[in-house]
Amino acid sequence: MDTRPIGVFDSGMGGLTAVRQMIRLLPGEDIVYFGDTGRVPYGGRSAETIVRYARQDVAFLRSFDLKAIVIACGTVSTTALSVLRSENSIPVLGVVEPAAKAAVAASRGGNIGVIGTKATIRSGAYEAAIRALLPEAKLVAKACPLLVPLVEDGRVRRGDAVTERVVEEYLSSVKAAGVDTLVLGCTHYPLLRDVIGDYMGADVTLIDTGEEAARAVAALLEAQGQLNDVSRKGERHYYASDSAEDFAATAALFLGKDISDRVERVAIENY
Repeated sequence: MDTRPIGVFDSGMGGLTAVRQMIRLLPGEDIVYFGDTGRVPYGGRSAETIVRYARQDVAFLRSFDLKAIVIACGTVSTTALSVLRSENSIPVLGVVEPAAKAAVAASRGGNIGVIGTKATIRSGAYEAAIRALLPEAKLVAKACPLLVPLVEDGRVRRGDAVTERVVEEYLSSVKAAGVDTLVLGCTHYPLLRDVIGDYMGADVTLIDTGEEAARAVAALLEAQGQLNDVSRKGERHYYASDSAEDFAATAALFLGKDISDRVERVAIENY
C-alpha cells in the first residue's frame, strides 16, 4: 500500500471525468487535481506554449509527494507526454494509449473515428497509436474546437439546440465515413456523450478517454503494489488557476457532488 496521492491535471474541467472514474475504481486513493481554468482551452495553442503550460502544471503537482501523474487532457497527452515523462521520476500517464487500446478492442471492422481539439488532431497521436495496434485500421479524425467551451459553459444536455447543432456540424463527415467506434479524444467530451451518442447512433461505440485513463492508472498501481485498500476512504483536493467558486460550481456537473469546500485557487504562473 502506498498512501501518496495521485496527481491529475487538465487545461480546465474536463479531466474531472477521469477523476470521477478514478474515484469509482480506486476509492482508497488520495487525488490532487489541478485545472488550469485561467488559460483554458489549450487546444488552439502552439506546441511550445502547451509544453510550457504543462511543465508549470506538473511543477505545481510535484509540490505534493505524488506516486503518479495522470495527464487527463488529450491536448497535453498528444503534445507533451514524452517531455513530461523524460523530466519526471514518477510514472506519467496520458490518455492516448489507453483509449487507442480500447478503441481497437471495441471496433468490429476497424473503422475508427477520433475527435479532439485542434492540437490533438494536428498531432496525429491517436491515429499513430491505433495504427500501431491495428495497421489496417480505417481512420477519420476531426477537430472540434467549440466543444470544450460548450462543456465549460455547462451546455451538455440533450435538447440544447446550439450544442446539438455544433455536434452535427462537426460529426457529419465522421458519421458519413461509417465509423463503428468513436474516440472522444478530449476528456471534456464524455459530458456530451448523450448528445454525441444520439447523433452517431446506437451502433457506434464511444470510447471515454477519462475512463480508460482511470483503468490504466489502476492497472499500473496494482502491478507496482501501490494500490490502497478499497476500505480506505481516499481524500480529494482540487485546485484551479482561476476562480475557485466558479470551478466548484461547474465541477458539480462533472463529479455529481458539491466540492465547494475543497477547491483552492493557485497562481500557476509562479511555477
